[in-house]
Amino acid sequence: MNICLFKTDELNKPLSLHDQRGEHLIKILRKKVGDAFTAGVVDGKAGIATITEINDDGITFFFEPKWEGKKLNPLEMIIGIPRPIQLKRLLRDIAALGVCKVHLTGTELGEKSYMKSALVEKGSAYKMLLDGTVQAGSTHVPGFAIHQTLKECLDSISDDSIKFALDNVNPECSLSQAMVDANISAAEKISDGENLADGKNFAAEKKHVIAAIGSERGWTDKERKLLEDYGYTKCGIGERIMRTETAATVAGAIILSNLKII
Repeated sequence: MNICLFKTDELNKPLSLHDQRGEHLIKILRKKVGDAFTAGVVDGKAGIATITEINDDGITFFFEPKWEGKKLNPLEMIIGIPRPIQLKRLLRDIAALGVCKVHLTGTELGEKSYMKSALVEKGSAYKMLLDGTVQAGSTHVPGFAIHQTLKECLDSISDDSIKFALDNVNPECSLSQAMVDANISAAEKISDGENLADGKNFAAEKKHVIAAIGSERGWTDKERKLLEDYGYTKCGIGERIMRTETAATVAGAIILSNLKII
């Protein structure tokens, strides 16, 4: 736990000793009265909390906000829903990367029962996203949405974005090369004096990026055509077949690195 996050209304109440955060402070960090720890408000500022009292009612502390929480990155991800055990790790990892929003979607080859998993419910998925946010020492939790089909998902997303779809069957290029090509295109627009707001210049403007990763069995030809129709460039990240969770993390790292964020 690299930061202890609280909702605004929790700041004025003692933290229960049986709360996961309270147990971590006392049993793992061995904090005592007068000790401080890194804390923050969910989707708000981070700072330092100082323990003023510990008793049967819990841990009383004073929180002093000092800096802005780590902002989310301009990367949105569409994920073909994987099996629940993968999804737990996936949500934690991409939240730690600072993805700004996660769209879970059913796919034609995806297992339909996964959509009925308790983890898909917002409360359970949010807990995994919160865990990843805490791991990153951030305060901002990624947004979250669930869609029954890929088309429903694509219809819900703004067109004003750079769009990539991972595909290890018939990629047009590697994801790394697609990022390079976009940077070259951006540089050409600068040299030509074009309005950057009208160009796909994420290198200069930190333009919003969307990456789509299929479920465990990948995309169907129909879904590939749909992604193309919605402006997604099909990209690969190597010949090896990866788990959905691994592909999402690798793709996120490549994109954020090219955005000069990591």
